[in-house]
Amino acid sequence: MKKYLLFLFFILNVSAFAQVENDTINEKTEELEEITIQSTRTSRTIKNTPTRVETIDAEELDEKANMKPSNVSMVLHESTGISVQQTSATSGNASIRVQGLDGRYTQLLKDGYPNFGNFASGLSILEIPPLDLKQVEIVKGPASTLFGGGAIAGVVNFVSKTPTEKGEYNFIINQSSIGLTNLGGYVSRKHGKFGYAFLALLNLQQAYDVDDDDFSEAPKSNNFTLNPRLYFYLNEKTTVMLGNSFTMGDMKGGDMQVIDGNADAFHTYFEKNETLRNTTTFELDHKKEKNSFKLKQSLSFFDRKISIPDYDFSGLNTNTYTDASYLINHDRYTLIGGINLVYDNFKQRTISVLDAKSFTTGAYVQHTWDITENVKLESGLRFDNVHYSNVNFSKNQFFVLPRVSALFKFSGEWSSRIGGGLGYKVPTIFTEQTETIQYQNVQALNGVEAEKSIGGTADVNFKTNIAESLSMSVNQMFFLTSINKPLVLENDVDGLFFVNASDPVVTTGFETNLKFIYEEDFKLFIGYTFTDAKAKYLTGNQFLPFVPKNKLNLALIYEKENNFKFGLEGYYTDRQFVYDGDEKPDFWEFGFMAEKTLFKKFSVFINFENFTDTRQSRYEPVVQGPHNAPTFADIWTHTEGFTVNGGVKLKL
Repeated sequence: MKKYLLFLFFILNVSAFAQVENDTINEKTEELEEITIQSTRTSRTIKNTPTRVETIDAEELDEKANMKPSNVSMVLHESTGISVQQTSATSGNASIRVQGLDGRYTQLLKDGYPNFGNFASGLSILEIPPLDLKQVEIVKGPASTLFGGGAIAGVVNFVSKTPTEKGEYNFIINQSSIGLTNLGGYVSRKHGKFGYAFLALLNLQQAYDVDDDDFSEAPKSNNFTLNPRLYFYLNEKTTVMLGNSFTMGDMKGGDMQVIDGNADAFHTYFEKNETLRNTTTFELDHKKEKNSFKLKQSLSFFDRKISIPDYDFSGLNTNTYTDASYLINHDRYTLIGGINLVYDNFKQRTISVLDAKSFTTGAYVQHTWDITENVKLESGLRFDNVHYSNVNFSKNQFFVLPRVSALFKFSGEWSSRIGGGLGYKVPTIFTEQTETIQYQNVQALNGVEAEKSIGGTADVNFKTNIAESLSMSVNQMFFLTSINKPLVLENDVDGLFFVNASDPVVTTGFETNLKFIYEEDFKLFIGYTFTDAKAKYLTGNQFLPFVPKNKLNLALIYEKENNFKFGLEGYYTDRQFVYDGDEKPDFWEFGFMAEKTLFKKFSVFINFENFTDTRQSRYEPVVQGPHNAPTFADIWTHTEGFTVNGGVKLKL
């Protein structure tokens, strides 16, 4: 691994001496910097936003949809500093980690709506398709001013496309070698004072057993998503949006004989997930000269039933979100202030031992100041009052959450961002660790309090032309997060329970991102992440599970616009620990994708994912014990191995 580090730092050193040519900076880089960021609510472009925001644009989302049209897991898995952690060997459930921290510390948003918390976080990234997305915005580090609790590790905001007068009509058919079929379409258009957008997606998966151990690596499943949105342009200043997203899924993994309906005394194990997610959203946007008022309202229901032999866990998570904000734009500053209300309620079926609810009232203000053309400061303050309760106790906590970010433009090629702030997370039993055991024997919270954090990021960005046809950009980012009183799972004779640890969880590290573009046709991306994550409350080995110290992302793209595209990717993951303290080996994975456009509107694609067939069963058994009482290893790499998928896309 040292040779890769030496190579990266060699590139960084070379960049400092590269010849600067202001008038030849690659147009693609300039286009990226003109992207308007939604997550900061200031309508500023990325190059003028002090908060560090990473974006995944529509072109890259379209490429990732070739690999996995069903959900955004591939989009996030291949992003620097982010990992997608599989939580079940048989059903493929997964959660997202940013900078090594458990998924509960990352706030997932769809168009700014936080409807994926607590019980509703289960299967969340598996139920967000990429087909209707305009871009994905990632804020790493504390982001509590605008988003409140849960944004400790960061925020991932999935931003939907909006209707245009030209209209958009996209369709995709995909088939995978492991029995996955995807049929999807997205249509939208604006007609005068009315607009619409509609997404429909059907995913059908056959049970798949790659290692012949009689247990599924991919479950038998079917799910579909319907997401209509209506837009009413009342006048030039006022827009109303009304939308509803509906997803229903049914997954069954486990013993292949049971899945096929042939259970007997020796073949009994299965894991079944039945889900229904419905989110209704309303948005009013009124502009007045340079200022604007925005009202957002959502109502979300997430119903899930988990079944294994002799055990069921089911419940309904209800979430409501209301946010009203006013934005003032001035020549040299932007001021936004607002209030919001968040209600979250979990109701367990049959019994009510784990029932819990919380109610948050918040007020926030954020000021962005262009001190000079090259120095911009963003400061924010949030006040949250949170009341949460369950069958054991009731607690009220008040949080004051400051945050500050600064952007320094040293020249047309050099810039830097630095930022930091506080955060918190209301206690919950719904974590990655309890998900792996289907919440069996987990006791209701008792006497715990919210986790609190302090953290920050700092980066340096450089871009130049190395030669007339070769441009380069480099971003070097450092991060630090400390979580005080982290919620830790313990056990006794009565079962599993959570306590606040006395010492913190601390994660530090850095990310290096390099991008080379040759004649706008060849693109090379290099991403390296170093993460040192420690649970200070542990004695001896203070590891956090599933956090490799070193990760390397490589991607080479050759593309002729509206003609063809080829992509070769490689990913290295260093050694990592699992829950029981066992250290797992490092591994590589590689992929290749090709797409050919015909008649400008029709394209065919094929994707060879993980063609070196890296999978956990090549290192160790994933399933042990008898078929009617199996035990499963912690999942730390791919389980399904090499897959091939291909399909067709139509864009009208």
